[in-house]
Amino acid sequence: MEWFRKNKERLVRQEKKTIPDGIWTKCTSCGEIVYGRELERLLWVCPACHYHFQIRYNQYIALLLDDGKLDEFDASLSSVDPLHFEDRISYPERISKTQQKTGINDAIICGIGRIDGRTISFGVMDFSFIGGSMGSVVGEKVARAIERSLDRRIPLVLISCSGGARMQEGIYSLMQMAKTCVLLAELREAKIPYISVLTNPTTGGVTASFASLGDVIVAEPQALVGFAGPRVIRQTIRQELPEGFQSSEFIRDHGFLDIIAPRAELRKTLSLLLEYMCGPQAGIHQSLKEGPAT
Repeated sequence: MEWFRKNKERLVRQEKKTIPDGIWTKCTSCGEIVYGRELERLLWVCPACHYHFQIRYNQYIALLLDDGKLDEFDASLSSVDPLHFEDRISYPERISKTQQKTGINDAIICGIGRIDGRTISFGVMDFSFIGGSMGSVVGEKVARAIERSLDRRIPLVLISCSGGARMQEGIYSLMQMAKTCVLLAELREAKIPYISVLTNPTTGGVTASFASLGDVIVAEPQALVGFAGPRVIRQTIRQELPEGFQSSEFIRDHGFLDIIAPRAELRKTLSLLLEYMCGPQAGIHQSLKEGPAT
């Protein structure tokens, strides 16, 4: 809104003073205004209501992996336009603009990393790339991450954050659900652990496929987890939904996930789970006694 002060001869526009981006952030859950550096120190968790802001793929890599390092694979894969999808702008143009804006080629980054010295096949989704939607590239990169687990006999950890299957690729995106599920069945048959981590939001075809098939399913607090959105469900069944419906707490209480881990405790939680599922590793016990990684 612009403010004006009156002059004897004319109205003179007085510009509104603005706060530079990044200094203060308003919590989208409770409305608390938080100093940006304090929010960063708290791992982008609101100090008032503990709402977990979305963070990017590189922040999860820095938070979870030893030395914040990931040996990335398949970075060059990029979506094509098999359906010649019609939109305000062409699909290839949308992909190109999003790649320039985000600095990544698609909505998931995959590779090999370590958690407390244990080698894992790791993947993390990024909601800033077309809502973290799953197209053929996301499905292929997840499939290859699973295959690396099989080939190297190392655990798989996937961090999901997605609006679901990518409509611009139609049936090609839906095919990724079956492809990833088949490979995860092979992983389970080989008795190789898979930990799935759900963040806000995890919805649609990602929820209905690899995100829900972990041997252990972990979620961040207050994450939206579901298939269709609550408004669509409400209009379809014409009933009021329970309070907190589709929150990670509601999903846990109804038996669809195992652990809710605050972001500050997520690395320690994953490390403990990997130890339980794979056996102890030299040098791991001392690091776990030091408390949650930040």
